[in-house]
Amino acid sequence: MEPHHNQELHRALKARHITMIAIGGAIGTGLIIGTGEALAKAGPASILISYSFVGFIVYLVMCGLGEMASWLPLSSGFTGYAVRFCDPALGFAMGWTYWFKYIIVTPNQLTAGALVISYWVDTERVNAGVWITIFLVLIVCINYFGVQFFGEFEFWLSSFKVIVIIGLILLSFILMLGGGPDHDRKGFRYWKEPGAFASYIDDDHPVGKFYAFWATMVSATFAYLGTELVGVTVGEAQNPRKTIPRAIKLTFFRIIFFYVLSVLLVGTLVPYNSPELVFATNQSSSAAASPFVVAIVLAGIPILPHILNACILLFVFSAANSDLYIATRTIYGLAREGKAPAVFARTDRRGVPYVALIVSALIACLAYMNVSSDSKEVFGYFVDLVTIFGLLTWISLLVTHIYFVRARKAQGVPDSDLAYKAPLGVPGSYGALVFCILISLTKSYDVFVHSPKYGNFDYKSFITAYLGIPLYLIMIFGYKLITRCKGVDPHEADLWTGKDEIDREEAEYVARKEAEEGNHAGASWFYRTFVSWLF
Repeated sequence: MEPHHNQELHRALKARHITMIAIGGAIGTGLIIGTGEALAKAGPASILISYSFVGFIVYLVMCGLGEMASWLPLSSGFTGYAVRFCDPALGFAMGWTYWFKYIIVTPNQLTAGALVISYWVDTERVNAGVWITIFLVLIVCINYFGVQFFGEFEFWLSSFKVIVIIGLILLSFILMLGGGPDHDRKGFRYWKEPGAFASYIDDDHPVGKFYAFWATMVSATFAYLGTELVGVTVGEAQNPRKTIPRAIKLTFFRIIFFYVLSVLLVGTLVPYNSPELVFATNQSSSAAASPFVVAIVLAGIPILPHILNACILLFVFSAANSDLYIATRTIYGLAREGKAPAVFARTDRRGVPYVALIVSALIACLAYMNVSSDSKEVFGYFVDLVTIFGLLTWISLLVTHIYFVRARKAQGVPDSDLAYKAPLGVPGSYGALVFCILISLTKSYDVFVHSPKYGNFDYKSFITAYLGIPLYLIMIFGYKLITRCKGVDPHEADLWTGKDEIDREEAEYVARKEAEEGNHAGASWFYRTFVSWLF
């Protein structure tokens, strides 16, 4: 069947798809597993403070994104906003670095899936490449069957994630109150002994405790990376003026419920000096590394670690699936803005950017590097190199939002015309911007700090941790030098192209939905009022 060489995505993602993709993007192995390493390094009070603070930063980033996305839901996503409101060079750098991040993260997730299965089936019995192949074929098929199928699949996977997290929170609360087989009422005992704050250095020096706390700020940042992916879905969202702001608004409550409550409870169940947490620093992708499993083992509950490992496998599979989707849509957006070869903007009859999908899937074959144990260290450094691009994306989004507000004010667009306005406005974006820059510059400060615990200066970690920043700057200034482009004047920023068409689509959609609803009004009200804030 010959595909049509059009360049349009289909608006097939429903409100429930968007909201669940938003929460699914924020919940992953970073929460279930990454908290173990953070707890072992800094103690329960440190991770509670850092996850709460970084959660607030993430909320400010999402608010700025929501204000722009609800005004003009562009199919080119982040790239389009930066090009229109700030500087074409920023759009170029942000788009390519974001794509680069996800084409590397996708094979990393495939490898993580193989490692999770190794919890039951040793790699000597079944080669990891077999599981990587199965996962890769599945996620390519899910992405190729169209955005509606992808949205439905991710909706149910993310729903399962939410149920698992709620189950873990309830179980942790019960264990904390002594409801486990050991009937040990732990309360906040471990906050007193061994203590609320661990020290980065061997002694109990306050500076060592601050070092450890700041290290968890970085861990918390990486746990939240991916929350912004809802901005990639705006081009395929039905009624985006309503669904996008709703997804953004509810992010705040989800962060409190899922992240802050989880790290608070796990900090009461597992002491930071527990020998079982050693796994958290040695084994990054199976149940053995999760502090929740450590809590279950300490409470003497059998079988449950295997069940949780199966849940983590689904978490990783969902992450790989959505990562491939983001990679595909990001390079598509770049092509639509003229920042990548035009062939990447081609879509088939179902609105799937098939060329972008094929290329992103081929690059995901890098996962086979990890079949050889000799390549794991190299690949780990490579992943470390690109993770900073997530932080640089947040920085770029905040800068773009600041410029968007300037353009809006310069052109006399009142706040009342917005479908959604960031609660803290420009001051909130400036505050978040300062801390994002600070965290990105101090991302791997521990390579400079001599510690008997963590060793001396590691030049390889230093290079891979910070090389992303000069690469990003080279892309911005290199693009400006080659194209001679200039920053966008606030009075000339394009706030209007395509808005009329989206307004018309939205009006037609709302009218159609009102005609369809009829007898389901009561059930719809119940879902919106009591259930949808969670889902």
